[in-house]
Amino acid sequence: MMLVSEQRSEGRDQRADVSVGLSTINDSSRPSSVDKRSTLNNQPSTASRVSLLTGGGDKPYALVMAAALTSVGMHVDFIGSDDLRVPELLSNPRVNFLNLRGDQRHDAKPAEKVLRVLRYYMRLVGYTATAKPKLFHILWNNKFQLLDCTLLMLYYRLLGKKIIFTAHNVNAGKRDSNDSWLNRISLKIQYYLSDHIFVHTNGMKREMISEFRVPESKVTVIPFGINNTIPNTSLSIAEARGQLGISETDKALLFFGNIAPYKGLEYLIAAFNELLKRDRGYRLLIVGKPKGTESYWKEVRRTITSSGIGDRVIEKIEYIPDEETELYFKAADALILPYVRVFQSGVLFLGYSFGLPAIAADVGNLTEEIIEGETGFVFKPQDSGDLACKIDKYFNSELFQNLESRRSEVKAYANERYSWDKVAAITTMVYSRLLTSDL
Repeated sequence: MMLVSEQRSEGRDQRADVSVGLSTINDSSRPSSVDKRSTLNNQPSTASRVSLLTGGGDKPYALVMAAALTSVGMHVDFIGSDDLRVPELLSNPRVNFLNLRGDQRHDAKPAEKVLRVLRYYMRLVGYTATAKPKLFHILWNNKFQLLDCTLLMLYYRLLGKKIIFTAHNVNAGKRDSNDSWLNRISLKIQYYLSDHIFVHTNGMKREMISEFRVPESKVTVIPFGINNTIPNTSLSIAEARGQLGISETDKALLFFGNIAPYKGLEYLIAAFNELLKRDRGYRLLIVGKPKGTESYWKEVRRTITSSGIGDRVIEKIEYIPDEETELYFKAADALILPYVRVFQSGVLFLGYSFGLPAIAADVGNLTEEIIEGETGFVFKPQDSGDLACKIDKYFNSELFQNLESRRSEVKAYANERYSWDKVAAITTMVYSRLLTSDL
């Protein structure tokens, strides 16, 4: 199999493994006990500085974006939280870590949550007024979407900032079936006030242009960089399966991530039920936390119980910290993405980082991300019968028969196709164009 060579024309000289960028960070600096921290001896020029507004979450994407930008000489003001206050950032001499979000514990009392959000916005407003970077790159909005899309954007523009926005979802409300006119107006305002927008697929770019009337020249497609920040220890596949009670002969399927209606978990349950009627050797791992209301998961759980397949299902219905993630991806034989509505999936790239093949619904850009028979298979969306057939096909394929060796090939393919070197090159090119446009 020549997965990597098939993709060389897309970027022959832009090879990278994100873990390399993280591991080569200067370790001579020690973390400070204060929230604001910078180890810069020489102040960089405004042209080489950017402020990354992370929204305080999505640790994997934010960390590697900072590493990728600093690896090409950028100096980064990193607006983070306690969760993002990690050695990879604190020891990087080109990162000025600003812990404006602070504690983000989900179990905090309501009054405490209100106070910490108010404190954050006050700190953010104060920082923006004196911030040296002219470039403000928003990776994620904060909790108050309406405020972030309108007033904050206007404030940044009034202070002369060039705003770059990474739209991981063009309209999450539409995807989650809770869209509203207010949501669409706020998004339209944010897209209008942004100087440039990054999206991850051509389909997202088309939607941005057609539904929100964003000029084509204002939108750039960048790869969804491969996630190599999740710990990958010496834990073996056999040890992972043993910890979860999965036998060597079991055919283990993994559903991982947020549990919500657009993820189509009910179609996987129906397909799994059909497969068990023919072969009791299948196992299903459902790992993740319900997103929003738990009513959807409760309905899925009732289906599992009423179908009598509960003894073949392993459930871990909670948030999974990074250090525990590898257990599930190493124990599984295939990642299942039965999505109903989505443009792209970070879970797919997380699976690729562990060399795990995927069986995905033909929605959004997923078909373009999977090489049939080489990195996985694609099935008709919302069709449990076709999903069952593709799962059966996978376990009878050469891909599965040689899974141990094919895992390394899948990882190599993903590291080249979704290289963070490519992301950094495209991103800094846009930065440069925005800064020179005023000259």
